[in-house]
Amino acid sequence: MRISLIGAGRVAYHLAQVLSAQHEIVQIYSRTMDKAQQLAKQFQAQAITQSEELTANVDLVIIAVSDQSIASVIGQIHPYLPYSLIVHTSGSTHLDVLKKAHTRAGVFYPLQTFSLERDIDWQTTPLFIEATNEQDQILLLDLANSLSNRVYNYSSSQRLSLHLAAVFACNFSNYCYDMAKQVVDAEQVDFSLLYPLILETANKATQNDPCQMQTGPAMRGDQNILNIHQQMLQQSQRPDLAEVYAILSQQILQRHQPS
Repeated sequence: MRISLIGAGRVAYHLAQVLSAQHEIVQIYSRTMDKAQQLAKQFQAQAITQSEELTANVDLVIIAVSDQSIASVIGQIHPYLPYSLIVHTSGSTHLDVLKKAHTRAGVFYPLQTFSLERDIDWQTTPLFIEATNEQDQILLLDLANSLSNRVYNYSSSQRLSLHLAAVFACNFSNYCYDMAKQVVDAEQVDFSLLYPLILETANKATQNDPCQMQTGPAMRGDQNILNIHQQMLQQSQRPDLAEVYAILSQQILQRHQPS
């Protein structure tokens, strides 16, 4: 397939990397030429910054930009790509955002966290596809199956629930790691001492019902320890961490120590 990418960020980079092994990356479109060129030269693609420079001679166009930019992007590019299949990679953006402007519209959503510094195991990464017609659905299914062993035909509402869950499971949990590191850094304690605990917690959550795996002072209703921790955070002049600690502890108490 001949594929063009709209965007030159983390998602675009990882998609270009995996797709270039089997397909031709034709163009990289970005608002800034430096970003477009930096990505394009890695895959022998053309770097462009203007919609009118888009070539219509492609099979697939992937919009890999921020969610709030998708609607404006499709409005800008669809007149120059009248017959190409255009998809976005968002978990929380409805297919209709593209469908309103473009007949051949779809979704190609990888449920993964992307960082430039880390490689992605595409075979185990769940991919979710959706399209406005059956032929494009089959095309996206074939493309997804060439990358991953876990491919699903999910609706926009199903993807949205997954994206919300991913924020809790990934973004919020990572911020909890960040807060944990702030706590030990203040006492010059090695954060790596928590690595086995972090990995075991993740393993338990992926192999069992997370609710059944909950441990800790809030789950036990140990108010004495909760108070000690709250005092420590207040004395360290970190009311932001104290507030998060109080909210999470209260939620765990309510779930595991019903009145």
